[in-house]
Amino acid sequence: MMFDGLTIIGVCGRSGSGKGYVSRLFSLFGIPSVDTDAVYRDIISGGAVTECVGELVSAFGSSIIDEEGKLIRRRLANIVFAEGAENKLKMLNEITHKYILAETLRICSEYKKQGKRAVIIDAPVLFESGFDYYCDVKLCVTAEDDILLDRICQRDSIPEFEARRRLENQMSSERLRELCDYEIVNDGSADIIAQIKEFIEKYQLDK
Repeated sequence: MMFDGLTIIGVCGRSGSGKGYVSRLFSLFGIPSVDTDAVYRDIISGGAVTECVGELVSAFGSSIIDEEGKLIRRRLANIVFAEGAENKLKMLNEITHKYILAETLRICSEYKKQGKRAVIIDAPVLFESGFDYYCDVKLCVTAEDDILLDRICQRDSIPEFEARRRLENQMSSERLRELCDYEIVNDGSADIIAQIKEFIEKYQLDK
């Protein structure tokens, strides 16, 4: 346990699984969550942490920032998600993950000071980023692929082939089950609250 008395729960899941929704439901039981995507947005928004943007400019060029020095996320995305640009996406992750991790751990430290017994880390790429190393328990949120495809298409207003391509570039649900300690099924019919209660009882987070 990295923080004595504070259980770090890493939550992951494929796109459309509803991991953010499930993470937020833990707050009903007094367990807060940290959205690492939100942490990333804060880091690159030109706030207190600016080293990250500086590294990104060094790696991808000044075209990714505007006249005020703020990151233009769409331009960066066009570079790293271009056809055959896998090495650039890897470079992006190598630069940003260390800043996201540092800020996430700082937030966890604050929750420990507040007396929280556990905290959720909502990390879409929990294992790829190495965040799993800092987690005491790893939990995956799953649903069948046809459900994921439908959710992605509706949420992002994209055709099915694009949603399918997105899922093909992510870990399978089977692999996530192998790597995680616990699974919560979010297929639209399963009782999420009941599953969270079982999880909390299993890891004695209600003590």
